[in-house]
Amino acid sequence: MSQILIHPLTATLLVVGAAVGYAVATVGMKAASDGFTPVGISLGIIGFSIAFLAEIVLLRRADLSVIYIIIVAAETLLILAYASWIGEGLNLRQAFGATMVLGGLVAISL
Repeated sequence: MSQILIHPLTATLLVVGAAVGYAVATVGMKAASDGFTPVGISLGIIGFSIAFLAEIVLLRRADLSVIYIIIVAAETLLILAYASWIGEGLNLRQAFGATMVLGGLVAISL
């Protein structure tokens, strides 16, 4: 099972759903760390639930290594955008490192 065996659009939507789910959970963890515990916990539960369900469907039809790399790359981009939006953007060195990590994910997934 070395490739995705479902319709590409469906796989893309599930990958995006999982990445968004993890990103929402991360936003929830950030909110909880700032003291908004009920909102943070709710976002965490909702986000992880979405990611969990999307990954279950994907893993029925594709290898974990392929799916995980794609989801991590998409989630990373979403979280970096959120961090920038709330004023926690990256400096030049951190942005270069993040670019290298994302490039590495792309390289090993090909």
